[in-house]
Amino acid sequence: MIAFEDRGSSVVLIYSADRLGSTTWVDEKLESEGEVTLSRAFTVRKVDLLSPESDDDFDDDVRRFVIGTVEGDYRTIRKDVLGLKHDLLIAASLVLRRKTFVAERDISIFRRVDDLIDEQIVVGGDRLGAIPVDEFARLLYEFPTSTELTHYARTRITRVLREYLETMSDAEERLADYMSRRSGAKTAERVVALSRIPAANQLELEKFIYVRDRLVEMLKDAESFSEADWQTAVADLFVLVFPQYIAVLHNVQVKERYSNDSKSTDRYIDLVLVAANGCIDIIEIKKPFERGLVSKGRYRDNHVPVRELSGSIMQAEKYLFYLSKSGRDGENAIAKKHAADLPTDLEIKIANPKAIILAGRDSNLSAQERFDFEFTRRQYSNVVDIISYDDLLRRLENVIATLTKRVGAQGDPEPDGQIGVSA
Repeated sequence: MIAFEDRGSSVVLIYSADRLGSTTWVDEKLESEGEVTLSRAFTVRKVDLLSPESDDDFDDDVRRFVIGTVEGDYRTIRKDVLGLKHDLLIAASLVLRRKTFVAERDISIFRRVDDLIDEQIVVGGDRLGAIPVDEFARLLYEFPTSTELTHYARTRITRVLREYLETMSDAEERLADYMSRRSGAKTAERVVALSRIPAANQLELEKFIYVRDRLVEMLKDAESFSEADWQTAVADLFVLVFPQYIAVLHNVQVKERYSNDSKSTDRYIDLVLVAANGCIDIIEIKKPFERGLVSKGRYRDNHVPVRELSGSIMQAEKYLFYLSKSGRDGENAIAKKHAADLPTDLEIKIANPKAIILAGRDSNLSAQERFDFEFTRRQYSNVVDIISYDDLLRRLENVIATLTKRVGAQGDPEPDGQIGVSA
């Protein structure tokens, strides 16, 4: 069993053997290797072993180790104990338990967080950039259980297999079924009578319904996508929603000489949109994290953009700068390298490109958080269009509503009810 206590200025980990066990294996490991890992999450050294202060502290089945210090409002847990890049700072007001550090299957929570970031992890307290205590509690509550991890693994496997098998998602099945029944029900006489514009509107309506339903399905299952798979899938839907774009280029190389005066540096833009006239824009597609737009806490009474969003804005602006400075050579290089993805003889043009950032959900924001997010959007709107996934869904709903009225006014049958139902 693992427990913790503060002793003066020291943070102490207490390891006690279970009812049928003993601490002999710990002593042997310390003696032979100089350290031991407990619960697959805490690595302690022989020099960390705390000697009993009194006879009352002595217990054959208990070992105490100093793993950090207490100073002011924070405890500092040594990075080598948890296997992190930096020491962990955690508010002294928090009660430390094993579940603060370890999830199901003995997964180290802070090690998983550390894999995703480069800076020091700070939990609680008043430090800028600290994870608020209530948000950390929510992280612990929502950390995937073993059942969820199994589900995610199965879903990822299913998605990979679907690339090679004939299984389709619900939205794909509904669309295929509708189009099959629709074409089968049309008699030759009906096809002749139907004008081309109403038919085109009907097909356009079905396209937007499919995109909406597919996006809703994906948002419910976003955690099972890798970042690259998510970007590819959403980009494919994006060009259906915004038909001015005819192609999406991946991993576009651009050279710049601003970070190193002595030589050019290659930069790679994940996704570039190509318009029908050859003009290009940048799109940054982020996974729809619940807190992917503005902070829950306030900084000087404002909900500021979260680090991922502000970092995406900065990166997009730099890429736009590099593109604009690359000139005709840059245009030719992009056209040549991505010729297989472009129409024949289409010329790439870098003419005042803009960036689109698709990130986060806004349906869970308070009124003040939405106001501050809108303020951020407008602040950067001259170069960057920030779109939330909920905003994209609202745009789709508006388009569908407009097309539905247009199709109805033209006398074409309403689309099948199954097609228009959100997942």
